[in-house]
Amino acid sequence: MPSLPNPLPDAETQCRQLADLIRPQLSKNPALVGIYSGGAWIAERLKELLGLADDVGLIDVSFYRDDFSAKGLHPQCRPTVIPFDVEGRHIILVDDVLYTGRTTRAAINELFDYGRPAAVELAVLADRGGRELPVAATYGIWDVPLGAGQSLVLERKDDGQLAWRLEHA
Repeated sequence: MPSLPNPLPDAETQCRQLADLIRPQLSKNPALVGIYSGGAWIAERLKELLGLADDVGLIDVSFYRDDFSAKGLHPQCRPTVIPFDVEGRHIILVDDVLYTGRTTRAAINELFDYGRPAAVELAVLADRGGRELPVAATYGIWDVPLGAGQSLVLERKDDGQLAWRLEHA
């Protein structure tokens, strides 16, 4: 397995790169929906970088996960807030790391409770592979090979800047 870059890539630079990939789609009037918590932070940053007028939707998939009974609730659970009409809208779902695809599936299931979007695309900063469901990012910046027991975590520093941290189980 290839080794990870040291230091890890700059997450703020990756957000700007992700905005550049999305910018050609602005004619579709997309709405951003970030998955708590890393995806929510990225969606907020993308709104700013892309100059979008709509507020960002924020989604907590805890109750929609197929492994809810095993995982239960996390202490950081927050309410889902979708401040725009989803019906017929072009939605860009935003997350920090794409792994098995189960979080994405749960987010799409919850999103459809708010209406039927015209399209749903996925934007991520990191794709670590290991898919268990047929899910792929439309917009992705970094394909990162991680070993067993490794996790990539996006954190927001006290100054609001986003940064990556590698964790070992």
